[in-house]
Amino acid sequence: MTSPLIEQLGRAGRLDRIFISGEWVLPSGRDRAPVIDPSTEQAVAHVALGSAQDVAVAVDAARLAFATWSVSSPRSRATLLERMHRLILERAESFAQAISQEMGCAIGMARGTQVPVAAEHIRVAGELAAGYPFLSRRGDMAIVREAIGVCGLITPWNWPLYQITAKVGPALAAGCTVVLKPSELSPLSAALFADVTRDAGIPAGVFNLVNGEGPEVGAALASHPDVDMVSITGSTRAGVLVAQAAAPTVKRVAQELGGKSPNLILADADLPRAVAAGVAAGLRNVGQSCSAPTRMLVPRERLAEAERIADEAASALVVGDPRSPQTTHGPVANRAQFNRVQEMIAAGIAEGARLVCGGPGRPPGLERGFYVRPTIFSDVLPQMRIAQEEIFGPVLCIIAYDSLDEAVEIANGTVYGLGAHVQGRDLAAARAVAARLRCGQVHINNPAWSPHAPFGGYKRSGNGREYGVEGLEEYLETKAILGYGDDPAADAAGAGDATNTRIPKEQRP
Repeated sequence: MTSPLIEQLGRAGRLDRIFISGEWVLPSGRDRAPVIDPSTEQAVAHVALGSAQDVAVAVDAARLAFATWSVSSPRSRATLLERMHRLILERAESFAQAISQEMGCAIGMARGTQVPVAAEHIRVAGELAAGYPFLSRRGDMAIVREAIGVCGLITPWNWPLYQITAKVGPALAAGCTVVLKPSELSPLSAALFADVTRDAGIPAGVFNLVNGEGPEVGAALASHPDVDMVSITGSTRAGVLVAQAAAPTVKRVAQELGGKSPNLILADADLPRAVAAGVAAGLRNVGQSCSAPTRMLVPRERLAEAERIADEAASALVVGDPRSPQTTHGPVANRAQFNRVQEMIAAGIAEGARLVCGGPGRPPGLERGFYVRPTIFSDVLPQMRIAQEEIFGPVLCIIAYDSLDEAVEIANGTVYGLGAHVQGRDLAAARAVAARLRCGQVHINNPAWSPHAPFGGYKRSGNGREYGVEGLEEYLETKAILGYGDDPAADAAGAGDATNTRIPKEQRP
């Protein structure tokens, strides 16, 4: 069944076109991809796929716009980002409906988490644009941070709007222009976002969107000589391919890739609270988060108690129609992911892990749709596939440990290093454990999410950082100007406005 939102997008040409230079235009070819509602397994729309030729046109538009956007005042960019933030909030219900239909997110989570946190990235980007010291002084030397250039941004389907705003926001704040390739599996929210950029007044060519598949559009973006930076969120395999394609042109590559995050519950933890919170975090978004803490490490003497609490927490989840407000967990986002999760559940059973709850197949009463039973394994050994490979579904592994040193070794014992959780009453002890974990972000006792906390990985979880000041700086180059001199009046005029040092003040936007 086609929703009113999809009918509206179709009538407006948002599904059969791509967005270049502020306009929805027909792509060069006629290839289309179905948009599958994962709750019904039925195609609800078809989206136009761009090509390398379309990427070239979009990059040309972004390069042309860069000449003026990069020297616009940070305050003017902040104002436009503030408008974008307001528009996202005003259109929050449309975004929530799109996300729910395109990737199966429960409507309550789409409304309460997916859209609000995405809007936060744009708000923070506006604040950073207004306040970041683009020019600083060291004696008679000036250090200028300038926009890196045209950025190719590649985003995934699991947090479709959130990942777009986490990249586009800081890129625009820095003075970069962008060509976005969203996942072709979740194009609806991306189309709505393109309209936000236009309606907020972002100049033509500053933001461009080309739908398409990775081997065609993603590869073209990564290899294009006029793209100065490419940022990808996706699988480690996809990140490697992008880096290889980008290498001949020596462009900057930022990668936020896979994860297998540990949740290390210390011996003094409030176990009922720690385990219940760990189940919620590990299975949030139906487990489709790269930083999900899907390995729960517990003291061996408390294993049975942890299993009981985890089972109770999983039993409280409501799996069903994502359009129902009572649903907490909808289906996984697509058939390939459903098959992958089923394969990994079977692998866990075959390797001797013990099911605490869940298991293979769909939940009772859900014969159609990519629904997965929330599954918790215990007696999991660190070398098992389910403890080493990213599953990207509602599957949690409980691993027992006998000493703190062993727990830290297990926590660090994968090729990933994206995130980790530590839970315990003794804050000093928890901090000491956090310092030993080889990952880019650690959560102690389930703190609130922060859009200012830099996010990124060690090892095969990628490189570079997103969110906050560090996320902005990924899109900046550093220029040292020696012999800059001592001119207090010029310093005052250019404070927080260093991107305009190349044009007279009276001519700045």
